[in-house]
Amino acid sequence: MNPPLEPEAETRGLTRWCTVVTFAVAMAWGGAAAVFYLRTMLNRIDPYQKRPLPMIGGLGEAELIRETATLIMVLTVGMLAAKSWRRRLGYSAIVFGFWDIFYYVFLKVLCGWPHSLLDWDVLFLLPLPWWGPVLAPVCIATLMVIWGTLVTSWDYSSLRSEWKAWVLNSVGIVVALGVFMADAARVAGQGADAVRNVLPTSFNWPWFGLSLGLMAAPVLQMLWQLWRAERAATL
Repeated sequence: MNPPLEPEAETRGLTRWCTVVTFAVAMAWGGAAAVFYLRTMLNRIDPYQKRPLPMIGGLGEAELIRETATLIMVLTVGMLAAKSWRRRLGYSAIVFGFWDIFYYVFLKVLCGWPHSLLDWDVLFLLPLPWWGPVLAPVCIATLMVIWGTLVTSWDYSSLRSEWKAWVLNSVGIVVALGVFMADAARVAGQGADAVRNVLPTSFNWPWFGLSLGLMAAPVLQMLWQLWRAERAATL
């Protein structure tokens, strides 16, 4: 078992972590401002209303490309922040998590929405619109921040999530996607207009809770390993 990081390495790691978080928060402001401009033009500050996704000119296509570009930016920061693939993914998870959380914080600052964590939002558009209360993506984002911080902050060679935990995580992701896209998928056969205009009436919290628990499997396993490693070091 490798020892914890030396103090100097810990300082460098903390500086890198803070730099990545700073970038994520700044990116969140940019994303929130862009969505604020777009929703203001479309009179959709609160997306949960009739015709939530109107198609005006090329705005729909531009928004899809913006979402893709955002994911590329998140992955690029992870690539630049570390050398190993594991830590690169960890920093990417940190960026995505903080970006998602502060995106809603800054939307609240800019326009007063969301009014609560239970307000409905269109979370993503690819491959179908994802609908869910703001609390749902915030929970996932928090989980990503915790996992990314664990991966990037400790240098224990044994602090790894086994494949079984990642299988559970993958199943959780699939279940969560099903919950988010259930309403859009239900009307997908009726054409693009039906998909754009669908409004969900209820959120499947039990299934989402199950998916969140499954997605947390790698985090829980790593926390258990870290506790055992710290305990062994004190004996």
